[in-house]
Amino acid sequence: MLIDDETANDNSQLVATFLLGGAAFGIGTEVVQEVVKVGEITPIHHAPPHIVGIRNLRGHIVTVVDLGIRLELGAISIGPESRIIIVDLQGEPVGLLVDSVADTITLDKEDISPAPPNVHGVQGRNFAGVYRAHERLIALLNLETVLKADERLAKEPAGKIGPV
Repeated sequence: MLIDDETANDNSQLVATFLLGGAAFGIGTEVVQEVVKVGEITPIHHAPPHIVGIRNLRGHIVTVVDLGIRLELGAISIGPESRIIIVDLQGEPVGLLVDSVADTITLDKEDISPAPPNVHGVQGRNFAGVYRAHERLIALLNLETVLKADERLAKEPAGKIGPV
């Protein structure tokens, strides 16, 4: 469901949703540049386990992060529905490898609940909140914390990827 100008207001948020290991997640569309098929990924030797590698996307080198590993949910098994969500991290594109992409939905910010207090560790730090969509919960991610350790990826000049 896409938002139109007539329904947009300061109290709504447009969110791109996707699946990781059967769980639904969402990120604000303001950081999403595009969604692409996985394609060819070149591994980076000695990179952290969550860095799958790099991908050439129309002349731009994009670092691809396995979001399943990053969130400690297990590695993504690349299949026909797998996608890379290209997001903007401090002016540079970063790819988030996910199991599949779902809908883009409009949320009322008042309907977003805080992360449960008993969720600790990686998942707790990375939640911006939880939204109930019919019978399914959508964990809204805070990409700043999810990718915080990878900040230097955005600071490397395009095409110059050093050891990560």
